[in-house]
Amino acid sequence: MERIYFLAPNIEITKKIVDVLLLDRIEERHIHVLAKRNTPLENLPEASFLQKSDFIPALEQGMAIGGFAGIVLGAFALAFIGDLKQGGMIILACALAGVGFGAWVSSMVGSSIGSRRLKQFASAIENGEFLMMIDVPAKRADSVEQLVKDRHPEATHGGTELTPSFP
Repeated sequence: MERIYFLAPNIEITKKIVDVLLLDRIEERHIHVLAKRNTPLENLPEASFLQKSDFIPALEQGMAIGGFAGIVLGAFALAFIGDLKQGGMIILACALAGVGFGAWVSSMVGSSIGSRRLKQFASAIENGEFLMMIDVPAKRADSVEQLVKDRHPEATHGGTELTPSFP
């Protein structure tokens, strides 16, 4: 999946873009709109917690760092214990504990801060623009991007990125 970003100047244009996307058979669950806090979105599909926060990237980083730290701690513990029969189990247990602890701590931090990817749009959102995030299969990304540009040139393209298909 790829995520396409567009900034629409107002809610009317945002609604029209959503209508164009729906007619192009993009499901509503793949369209996410983010606006300034306390701005009514009416019937627009609002961005969820996972799109607004840094939860998923922080979770991934925490798991990687915690797993690595657990392996290092397990190897260090093994050097002092010296029991090679249980060495693999000690390293595995420490790695799993590190993954779990790293995931827990980093996801708590990630859920409390805004998405790093969306920081570049923060000033536009604060000025009243509407950020649209459109998730499409990679093979359709160019055509969907061109469709929005052709139908609504007043919308500003904010880039495209690869994204996991689950959030």
